[in-house]
Amino acid sequence: MSSPQVISERPVQLRGSSIALAILRLAGWRLDFDGLPAKQGVLIVYPHTSNWDFPLGIFAKWAIGIPVTFWGKDSLFKVPLFGRWMRWLGGVPVDRSAPKGIVADMVQRMRAARAGDVFLWLALAPEGTRAAGSGWRSGFYQVAIGAGVPVALAHFDFGRRRVGIGVCLRLCGDMAADMRAIADAYTGVKGCHPEWAAPVRMT
Repeated sequence: MSSPQVISERPVQLRGSSIALAILRLAGWRLDFDGLPAKQGVLIVYPHTSNWDFPLGIFAKWAIGIPVTFWGKDSLFKVPLFGRWMRWLGGVPVDRSAPKGIVADMVQRMRAARAGDVFLWLALAPEGTRAAGSGWRSGFYQVAIGAGVPVALAHFDFGRRRVGIGVCLRLCGDMAADMRAIADAYTGVKGCHPEWAAPVRMT
């Protein structure tokens, strides 16, 4: 593949919570979702600039009906009750001083899920922090390329009050070309604090 490809086919349809959808609408938000291209993939969540992103993302997750796995700082999982709740949501604790082990493990899990036709989507905020940063962490890219799974681009667009999943891509392995395609797809999307959004590039 010489360039990243937009995936238009969305054969995987999900049934979410009408209550969660109603709450989003009451809060003035519109949900974007038209299915997924496969049962396995990596879901990028961007931009991540506010504490409001987490509850907004949870309601969007419930409204879509997508069970996701996500990585979180290991310290969060040590908090009584909260850590248990994070695991219930699909969270996996990560020691950020040694991220390569969990990337390799997730690649293997993705490959096994694809072979067994098991649903597995990994959701990540590649900025790594809601504060202003210089770029993105590469974990999502390593998993997607290593496992050969598509990438779906989720958004918190406070400018248009839209949340959900938009463009889906099949990456080509040329990081520069892939990141350009991702940046193009996020053009015009504004976080709660636009000045804190990291540029769409690898650090």
